[in-house]
Amino acid sequence: MFPRFIRTLVTATTKQDVVIIGGGPAGLTLLSALKTSPKTKHLKCTLVEGFSLDPVRQFQDNPPENYTNRVVSVTPKSIEFMQNRIGSWDFIHEDRVKEYDGIVAYDSMDADSRIEFDVTSIGRGVLAAMVEVINIQGSLLAKIESLDNDEGTTIKDATKVTEIVNPVEPDLDNHDLNEIDEKVGDSELDWPIVKLSNGEVLQTRLLVGADGYNSPVRKYAHIESRGWQYDRFGVVATVKMQYEDFRSVGWQRFLTTGPLAILPLTEDNATIVWSSTPELAEILLKVNEKIFPHLVTAAMVLEEVDLNYIYKVLEENPDDFSVLKDIEWRLSKFNPEELEQKYPLPVVEVIPGSRARFPLKMSHADTYVAPRVALIGDAAHTIHPLAGQGLNMGQSDVAALVDALEKGIDRGMDIGSTLVLEEYVANAWPANHALLGICDKLHKVFSTDFYPLVWARGVGMNAINSISTIKEFMMKSISGR
Repeated sequence: MFPRFIRTLVTATTKQDVVIIGGGPAGLTLLSALKTSPKTKHLKCTLVEGFSLDPVRQFQDNPPENYTNRVVSVTPKSIEFMQNRIGSWDFIHEDRVKEYDGIVAYDSMDADSRIEFDVTSIGRGVLAAMVEVINIQGSLLAKIESLDNDEGTTIKDATKVTEIVNPVEPDLDNHDLNEIDEKVGDSELDWPIVKLSNGEVLQTRLLVGADGYNSPVRKYAHIESRGWQYDRFGVVATVKMQYEDFRSVGWQRFLTTGPLAILPLTEDNATIVWSSTPELAEILLKVNEKIFPHLVTAAMVLEEVDLNYIYKVLEENPDDFSVLKDIEWRLSKFNPEELEQKYPLPVVEVIPGSRARFPLKMSHADTYVAPRVALIGDAAHTIHPLAGQGLNMGQSDVAALVDALEKGIDRGMDIGSTLVLEEYVANAWPANHALLGICDKLHKVFSTDFYPLVWARGVGMNAINSISTIKEFMMKSISGR
């Protein structure tokens, strides 16, 4: 009844094969992959991004002197995908990419309980590379804009999605029939209809949600996402080390408030991700920028009881420079050679304005597809940053989705049908689910000071560090191999 009524009063729409909502790395990667694949480049594709992409273009043309504070670890597998499958790596600012070959992870309760990964020991050259998110976005955007198929590729940035409508199932809970008459397109098709803030209406064979944790596309498709908040924040900052570290490794210390990671950038630059309680995150953002670098150094070395005392002082007065003498005195109790060999170099400066925080959470959609809908990236899953796999999971989503679409086209099938899309779920969901579970359990195991568990995890770390086959398996997993 409803479809027949609506069909007589449709509004004009622009029909597309694929509409991608979200212009982050996942969305731009998908658009780039679709337009470079010989099998899918003929598709009419539109990407819609709520914010302006001008800052991305400006970065691509003239990157700033200092690093931005959104930096991610990219695996060799993801890099190869961007190099060989879509060619966007040709546009990356490689002078701002830092490869590293190892990770040193250790327990705050026992610095000798540690795992040291070094991929050169298994004949590999690179474990991962640190790259700014905006650098990745800029390279993808440059690749897309370099393609000679402008008629079939549209990017609408600074444009928000105001509504997504299913033409065959009107939303009578939120609209009466008169409202529906004015909003929907061709009701003879079951293609989703996307209304934009600029007044345009798109009707698409396949709607892809790359629109983040609060994905409107996922809500439109009635796909449940399950998970929880960790009651923790990730505090990020760009810092300067005492000098360039020749070891080219990432450092991670597991504190009871959450892991603190220092990851290398080029020259003496580094990025930090400090998982912390809401109270500690507040201190880290407010503390004087001259004190902050010493606080990072202390958190990688000192006992937690000493750190808690320092936090208490700074909570009362974020500009209390007396803590610097306290930190220096406590660090002086360590053997200088031990400090140099077992810990990262001292942090000496934080780049002004680079400190920020974001809530930590874990979530996973029950499925990544519905009729004419697919989810990728954070719209499908969010993960604790301790393993640095968030962006890489999104890249894997894109690779699996494009593979499924290519096979569907080879078989003459409708790319929006669940018969085509289910192969994407089968190839992407199980591996993502396993990785999410591992990171969630690692967070819980290391965020406790319960002694029996502390003792057990210390034994476990030492055992893993001494068994080469397990270490090799973990290194291959971290590097996406």
